[in-house]
Amino acid sequence: MREMSFAVTVTSDDGQWQVRRFADDFTDPTRALKAVRALRSPGAAFALLCVEDEYFVILRPAPSRNLVLLSDVTMAVDDDYARDLAEDAGMEIPDIDPDTLDDIDGWPEGDFEVLEDLGLSEEILGVIADDQDLYPHQAIMRIADELGFSEELSDATDYS
Repeated sequence: MREMSFAVTVTSDDGQWQVRRFADDFTDPTRALKAVRALRSPGAAFALLCVEDEYFVILRPAPSRNLVLLSDVTMAVDDDYARDLAEDAGMEIPDIDPDTLDDIDGWPEGDFEVLEDLGLSEEILGVIADDQDLYPHQAIMRIADELGFSEELSDATDYS
């Protein structure tokens, strides 16, 4: 299986989904925030990030704080990008020896209600994010399928 990394913005306006890929090297979390804010969408807008098919991120700017869901908070132990996301969102970074990460099943952390107003409950999102049998790109596709933009996501990323 080839490595799958991608970053997309997703907007919904009057029931129409638009998914656009944007360049992100996964070194600065503010890049994704800027990409979403630049859309100036009157409807819902968020970013979906698949980082080397190791973990995924949902990032949604909100008036009082940014909503973030990190599919595997243990990545913050050894990955600077995941660490920055977790710290910015106020998540506790697990106290785990980096050498033992391969022996530990990661777990999701963050704002599980990030997409609830769009029709994806925190319970369903939690099940998807915690499914150890799904690669991160597959979990993102499941999220897109639940919300009704899987075709647009597939077109934007060339993955299905």
